[in-house]
Amino acid sequence: MAFKCGYVNIVGAPNVGKSTLTNALLGEKISIVTSKAQTTRQRILGISTTEDYQLIISDSPGYILKPAYELHKRMMKFVDDSFLDADVLIFLTDIFEDIMPDEKFLDKVNNAECPLIVAINKIDADKKNAVVELEKKWKTKFPRAELFKISALLGAGVPELKKRIIELLPEHPAFFEADQLSDRSERFIMSEIIREKIFLLYGEEVPYASEVVVTEFKDKTNVLFVRAEIWVERESQKVILLGKNGNKIKKLGTMSREDAERFFNKKIYLELFVKVEKDWRKNPQRLQQLGYTTE
Repeated sequence: MAFKCGYVNIVGAPNVGKSTLTNALLGEKISIVTSKAQTTRQRILGISTTEDYQLIISDSPGYILKPAYELHKRMMKFVDDSFLDADVLIFLTDIFEDIMPDEKFLDKVNNAECPLIVAINKIDADKKNAVVELEKKWKTKFPRAELFKISALLGAGVPELKKRIIELLPEHPAFFEADQLSDRSERFIMSEIIREKIFLLYGEEVPYASEVVVTEFKDKTNVLFVRAEIWVERESQKVILLGKNGNKIKKLGTMSREDAERFFNKKIYLELFVKVEKDWRKNPQRLQQLGYTTE
């Protein structure tokens, strides 16, 4: 049996479960997951390699109809990139999605020059059998697509989806080393772990105005020494992040450290600092520094 390898790129609206599906297909937590929309900001590749195949899953930001910041525009560049190298394209929707993405985006999906799968997610929460009408809707919209009904969170339908994906992969040598889990650095993964906890711990305003920059990452024999800055846009957001007597940021540090120790499988010493970086979401130079490139 010839070795198979390819890029499986997941696109769709915010909060339909792209990161949860990425992790479910890989069997590893590579992408951060929260209940808030637009948690994923950059394109992340997760990699799973066996003797027979190398599966490269691309998790990208959710499609934003009307970008409000320069950050959003650059996030949409990552979405556009997902159409360029896909060997299999998955359009992910869910039973709650009631706003149809614009026709330009749907045409991109339909005209992708690769096999197309439509996956309807969160069927475990379907109390009104909405999935029946959604099947008809998406079969009409994407007549060439194969359709799967799944619960990425609970794993329902995921093995069948993964089996079909592997069948559709082209015969090709591996692109990455067999033990590589992601195309991203350990520094990046550490920053994402911290950013996930910000989304989990704080209200609407702070997570979207925050970015995490790992300024020091020293890997010693038994301990990782990590220092990270959390950027916010205003002093009031810094006050919220810190909490009374620093109790909030202490909890943030504890949760981040515990999760990172599970991922890196070693003890971690973590220091967090909060920095006000005014309007960083609108600043092209700052966004370029953070990896939100336009190339």
